[in-house]
Amino acid sequence: MRVRVRFAPSPTGFPHVGNIRTALFNWLFARHHGGTFILRIEDTDVERMVPGAQEAVLEGLRWLGLDWDEGPEVGGPHAPYIQSQRRQIYRDLARRLVDQGNAYYCSCTPQRLEAMRREQTSKKLPPGYDRHCRELGLGPQEGAVVRFRTPPSGETRFNDLLRGEVAFQNQTLDDFVLLKSDGYPTYHLANVADDHLMEITHILRADEWLSSTPRHLLLYQALGQTPPLYAHLPMILGPDRAKLSKRHGATSIGEFRDQGYLPEAMLNFLALLGWSLNETAELFSREELVKDFSLERVGLNPAIFNREKLDWMNGVYIRKLSAADFARRILPFLEKGLPPSVPRPLPLEYLDRLAPLVQERARTLAESVSLADFFLLPQLEYDPALLTGKLTPEKARHALETTQESLEKLPDFSVEGLEKQLRPLAEKLELGTGPYFGLIRVAVTGRTAAPPLFQTMAILGKDPCLERLRQALHRLS
Repeated sequence: MRVRVRFAPSPTGFPHVGNIRTALFNWLFARHHGGTFILRIEDTDVERMVPGAQEAVLEGLRWLGLDWDEGPEVGGPHAPYIQSQRRQIYRDLARRLVDQGNAYYCSCTPQRLEAMRREQTSKKLPPGYDRHCRELGLGPQEGAVVRFRTPPSGETRFNDLLRGEVAFQNQTLDDFVLLKSDGYPTYHLANVADDHLMEITHILRADEWLSSTPRHLLLYQALGQTPPLYAHLPMILGPDRAKLSKRHGATSIGEFRDQGYLPEAMLNFLALLGWSLNETAELFSREELVKDFSLERVGLNPAIFNREKLDWMNGVYIRKLSAADFARRILPFLEKGLPPSVPRPLPLEYLDRLAPLVQERARTLAESVSLADFFLLPQLEYDPALLTGKLTPEKARHALETTQESLEKLPDFSVEGLEKQLRPLAEKLELGTGPYFGLIRVAVTGRTAAPPLFQTMAILGKDPCLERLRQALHRLS
């Protein structure tokens, strides 16, 4: 069997990590088996469509490098399939099911259905259509829907590739809608029709769709078609073991990109939400994930989304980048995050020099703004009290004046030259290197914690450092 899988999101919301984890597992399964990965946009729920959601799906997949292999002729070979462009297929299929006796027209109004649900709730009955129109023999009419004629007894069984044998009693399933009154198919009909026509062999989807599987299997049976194999993936929970939601922080894949997570780190992290190679391995390249991925290693227990682990992993991947690559990746974050007083465009050659100092401390690309801003700001803003620390204002002023005079005469403003000049000066001023270097650090960076002092000063350059020392003296006076 040549593996053919699909990722079929609905643009009723922006793609969250659960959606993209499903896409990733399908992509890895296809790549591991040398199969085909198909993207299909299920946009038939017109009322709930969210503007921009479809574009966000495509952007998220492209950002992670999850390429798909085929599409309709319209839009090119790599355009996704769009269900709203295939409506005639579903209408013809619904009509066929009615003609076969496997479906029927239902003219129940929304008001009648709402009254029916209220009565069921009051009597504590399970919700579901009461089959009022099942034997009326109605024909097509305005406002009517097409419902599937679910067998009232027996059971529907299937073998889930992760969970084993699963059985549903047919009496618990209602006569679900196949074709809505607006002529659009429901998820159930369009899903089954397209999976069959696209020759999908395996369906890897979230476990929330497990209850839909018996309906789909009954549809396959009515159409005389062989269903694909199913695997329902474990859900993703927050650290409090509640369903992952906005209160746990960012959940859409676009938010993680905008917060400065690397696509290679995000790919690695998402792969471990429900899958593992062994108890210790955590860092995997894309090629290693493709080579090692298998459904046998996917667990059944819910996966926990651990933001601290993602931050750690992202930091590891950031430090694997070359300085030049890191500089180019942080450039858009700096361009956006630095104040207008910083001249644009930012000098790439200068960013290449400061990148290693920022790269060593950053957990995300977005953090580069707060870690690197003092290198680029024309003037620093800070509390003058930070300059003195444990020193008296007089001692601090004297130390800054002496440092300024010493550095003005320094011909070698390199890391080595600065260290050779300033370490003896701390002793001459009878100040410990801690208080003295802390004073200089605040003067040239505006903060008490920064990258190594001599490296920072060497990158800033002689004239900017002297100007910042003059500004610090002015603040003290």
